[in-house]
Amino acid sequence: MTTNSEPTPDTQLTGYACIQRYVKTLDSSPGVYRMLDADSRVLYVGKARNLKARVSNYARPGHSGRIERMIAATASMMFLTTRTETEALLLEQNLIKQLKPKYNVLLRDDKSFPNILVAKDHAFPQIKKHRGAKKEKGTYFGPFASAGAVNRTLNQLQKAFLLRNCSDSMFDGRTRPCLLYQIKRCSGPCVGLISEDEYGESVKDAERFLSGRSTKVQEELAEQMMAASEAMEFERAAGLRDRIRALTQVQTSQGINPRGVAEADVIGLYMDSGQACVQVFFIRANQNWGNKDFYPRVGADVSAAEVMEAFLGQFYDNKEPPRQLILSDAVENADLMHEALSEKAGRKVEILVPQRGEKQELIAGALRNARESLARRMSESATQAKLLRGVAEAFDLDSPPNRIEVYDNSHIQGTNAVGGMIVAGPEGYMKNAYRKFNIRGDDLTPGDDFGMMKEVLTRRFTRLQKEDPDRDKGLWPDLLLIDGGAGQVSAVREIMVEHGVEDIPMVGVAKGVDRDHGKEEFHRTGQRPFALKRNDPVLYFIQRLRDEAHRFAIGTHRAKRAKAVGATPLDEIPGVGAARKRALLAHFGSAKAVSRANLADLKAVEGISAGLAQKVYDFFHDKG
Repeated sequence: MTTNSEPTPDTQLTGYACIQRYVKTLDSSPGVYRMLDADSRVLYVGKARNLKARVSNYARPGHSGRIERMIAATASMMFLTTRTETEALLLEQNLIKQLKPKYNVLLRDDKSFPNILVAKDHAFPQIKKHRGAKKEKGTYFGPFASAGAVNRTLNQLQKAFLLRNCSDSMFDGRTRPCLLYQIKRCSGPCVGLISEDEYGESVKDAERFLSGRSTKVQEELAEQMMAASEAMEFERAAGLRDRIRALTQVQTSQGINPRGVAEADVIGLYMDSGQACVQVFFIRANQNWGNKDFYPRVGADVSAAEVMEAFLGQFYDNKEPPRQLILSDAVENADLMHEALSEKAGRKVEILVPQRGEKQELIAGALRNARESLARRMSESATQAKLLRGVAEAFDLDSPPNRIEVYDNSHIQGTNAVGGMIVAGPEGYMKNAYRKFNIRGDDLTPGDDFGMMKEVLTRRFTRLQKEDPDRDKGLWPDLLLIDGGAGQVSAVREIMVEHGVEDIPMVGVAKGVDRDHGKEEFHRTGQRPFALKRNDPVLYFIQRLRDEAHRFAIGTHRAKRAKAVGATPLDEIPGVGAARKRALLAHFGSAKAVSRANLADLKAVEGISAGLAQKVYDFFHDKG
């Protein structure tokens, strides 16, 4: 059981003196420590086998420049003791992800990875992409590096095994085969064109292929093709030939398919000029299921071992580690990391740093990709920095903006109105910071763009003042770009004055008199509109930002509209879920017909109990 050691801050003591005061209160327990500045912001989170010994190291000079700066800013500390050092390691990485301290190595863009799911809750299993918690009944294969890698594999698996990817409701509603059957991507189980047993064999073949037993599957298909050819069943033989070809294409597209590595993540780290790229290849079932690069936040004086340890701890904080981790660099506490990951997985997890053989070749490939990816990113960052300097010059900003927020609305004659906010900074689009706003204003006139923008900005600033009142978390924009001219700028300015945020520069981007792409006019409060030269890179940059905001708002609007199209009054009745809604619509043909049905007819619907039938009847007939 952990215990918390509360600090007793003394505003007179900072740096070495502050840390020395805490050393006197510590014992040799394992645990986690936090270093905080004068404003109680967390500067650093660390773990220790022996808290007193570890913190004592900070109380003496002789550190790197980064650590010296951190010590100088330290005004208080917090401690949390743990039973074991392994527990401390897991807690440390969890706190780093939550608190994002300034001086820790920090993994960014840590999203879940997609899997392929063969769902088993239906007589004819569906094969599909799955992301998130594994709650559905079925067999999961993954992770894959990206949605694109999953989609490519699914596309070829459909050709090879003819498994359905339609939803159960679509499957149950078919009366004739869909287009996928016509183009030989599905065997048509929805209309009985294949038996349950035959379909089940195809499912088993697909699972064997995804489990790495691809050679056996291909051999059996080849034998079936030869038998069909000898029996002069040429159409069936041609179909089997196409399936073998599809499987071969999956293997070819995967590139690296190691013979001696069944299940591993291959992790290569490359560092240059205070920046780092970690390249991860996912090897499952002796197949390469894609790779992804990560760019952890590091400092110029951070060692590769420290970066690798931080990456592993944070990356596998919410993911199950594979049986092997093949690394380019050793971690600082390999035995501790091995114990922590094995405990998390419930089985042994090997950590290897190979020097020769196939595993070393895999690492060499990962390192090459990491080096090339980091070079591209550094080049793009230099270009982005130049554009941001250009933006500052064009709009008379004090310095290049670190966070630009761009807003746009989307609706059709006022219906399904949404607002979209995209964010860009020194590293390009910050997609994890994008936000959508469902316009709620009941008093808005349909199509009132001014009113919509006012609602969006009001909600945005209200939230900012609540989440980051001191503006020290990096959530506040340095520049607002609004899609619109003088009217929009005036409306937004009112909101900014109302919320006391008049110090944030704001620019309206409007198309010129001819609404010509390239003749944009820029509007600022109290100043005349102006335009940039047609070939100015800053103009192209602003256009791309505006187009991205428009794309995001349009996409959000379409998703909302599509959801609304499928909505019926039945959605509002307690106890009527998706299955019962389908049953009622299938029986009566439409929601309107359900509303007119008498109680006896409602009770006759399969799956609708007498009590629920009464609820449905009362919903439509007792509104007065």
